[in-house]
Amino acid sequence: MIRSFAILLTAVLAVLSAPLHAFETTAKSAIVLDVNTDQTLMEKNADMALPPASMSKLMTLNMTFEALEDGRLSLDQVLPVSRFAASYGGSSMFLTDQDRVRVEDLIRGVVVLSGNDASAVLAEAISPDGTENGFAQMMTQRAVQLGMTNSTFANSNGWPAPAHRMSMRDLAVLAKRLVTVFPQYYGYFAETEFAFDGRVPDNRFNRNPLLKLNIGADGLKTGHTIEAGYGIVGSAVQGTRRIVFVLSGMDSERERAEESERIANWAFRQFAEKQLAEEGVILTEAEVWMGSAAKVGLAAKADVRALVPILNDQGVNSKITYQGPLEAPIQAGDKVAELIVSVPGLSDAIHDLVATETVTEGGFMVRLRTAAIALYRELTGQAAAYF
Repeated sequence: MIRSFAILLTAVLAVLSAPLHAFETTAKSAIVLDVNTDQTLMEKNADMALPPASMSKLMTLNMTFEALEDGRLSLDQVLPVSRFAASYGGSSMFLTDQDRVRVEDLIRGVVVLSGNDASAVLAEAISPDGTENGFAQMMTQRAVQLGMTNSTFANSNGWPAPAHRMSMRDLAVLAKRLVTVFPQYYGYFAETEFAFDGRVPDNRFNRNPLLKLNIGADGLKTGHTIEAGYGIVGSAVQGTRRIVFVLSGMDSERERAEESERIANWAFRQFAEKQLAEEGVILTEAEVWMGSAAKVGLAAKADVRALVPILNDQGVNSKITYQGPLEAPIQAGDKVAELIVSVPGLSDAIHDLVATETVTEGGFMVRLRTAAIALYRELTGQAAAYF
């Protein structure tokens, strides 16, 4: 008795009559995500597993923030610096194995100074076996749980290694998580300098070029190795909109800065945000099988908003899909359907729809009537209404 239903809603938005032009980037791999609507605005080789360089430090920071939230670490906790951690070259906090450093300072050392040594100290503290290698395995497992299907880690900081790879889509997923799940720590990414203990004053500046451009940028992380080229995970806010974007494989710092600014300006200027559904407002009703009520209302779990290209000759199509009739019992608030929003030139956005009321299992008469309907349909091969 279970069938798939698709209910076409309306093409609700009228826009201007010119085609959307896709953004052309010199980056080897790229993706742009609108955070509010969860729409992908552009992508290029976004699922290719590439060396992420220091951009993979964002995963170390995610693991650190999770440890802070569940009490395994605290910001004021002091951690020892091992000889192994202090031995890292490249970008650094210039730690020695005589240091003991606060967790908060290590976080700022990773974010602002891109410290390979700071990343290793945090890794050893969180690792199940106290080693960076154990932490890398832990990160790989956690990435799978977070839906990052093209990420494997060999270390905590992006030091070149054959097994250390991430896709730009995975980095965008991770960036959105850092923005939305950990707002209490996200402010670190906007810090422009951090003069840890007065060491090497010339090294105190954040390497993120976006923070100086007055385009609403407030994060997240740059990266560079010879193999990976120049890359960046960026995020910016203008008005009520936030975007996350990832670029990789560029040839210079200048190219990275210019492409980042171009792509941010494009994302904010070429799309307008429209509300399609309001939280809790019934969009349609679904038939219920063997329930105390014949139908149940379907409503958006949260406000549904979509980005629309400002220069486009098409409207927005929305449809509701579910496997129905829905089988009782159903609790109010249960996810029972999906609203799929299709915007020309963009990937579909999928939003959960929930039942607006509780429907219990029907009594004897409901079951008897339902059995009769089912028998009628089987004998006649004709559809019958559910009531």
